Amino acid sequence: MRKNISLVIVLFLTASFTFAQSTSEFFSKSDAFFKANVKNGRVAYKSIKDNPEALNELLEMAKAISVSKDNAAEYQSFWINGYNLLVINGIVKNYPIKSPLDKPGFFDGNKNEIGGTKITLNDIENKLLRKNFPKEPRFHFVLVCGGLGCPPIINEAYTPSKLDSQLEKQTKLAINDPNFIRVNKNKVKVSQIFEWYPGDFKQDGQQLVDFINKYKSEKLPEKSKVSYYPYDWTLNEVK
Repeated sequence: MRKNISLVIVLFLTASFTFAQSTSEFFSKSDAFFKANVKNGRVAYKSIKDNPEALNELLEMAKAISVSKDNAAEYQSFWINGYNLLVINGIVKNYPIKSPLDKPGFFDGNKNEIGGTKITLNDIENKLLRKNFPKEPRFHFVLVCGGLGCPPIINEAYTPSKLDSQLEKQTKLAINDPNFIRVNKNKVKVSQIFEWYPGDFKQDGQQLVDFINKYKSEKLPEKSKVSYYPYDWTLNEVK
């Protein structure tokens, strides 16, 4: 009986160690991939198309990784990186392409094998991240759709130990970008991201201007008239 208990313990520890290794390696290799292929918020799609080995290795690794939402930082980091890698992969597979919308079903039809499941990009965003963590609006500033209208992609991986500071940094960068929040006196034009997901930014009685001013260095006037400019789906490609 003791031998059986010991065997179970050994198997459990081995599985735990292997799991930890796989997530750690995934974050490390994702970080190297983004550093090599992202510059100034844009992606070198042609270069990846010509040399897809690193991306293919990452996505193959990600198929078998399992993360629990009980470990929120690891779960969120994995799915944010996974989403961004899958967007890049979808564009590379169809490259050259002018916009991700040129491929029907890019976000809501094509299922990707990742994290032990098959899932669309929209479901990663809306079912795995937004639904499980409804109080976290900063996801919108780190999930990069492949279009110039999206906040810029960073040249590093999101990791559990740095996730909160990375979310905060990217949210501040987007909201303080004059092209993302366009101010003309008391008239303000903002990204359609705020129009598509209003509830994410109007929580606990706050209005959209309150959310923006939480991160904006130069605050918007309280009586700002807010409207939305058209989303730019042009490919966020390195030129």
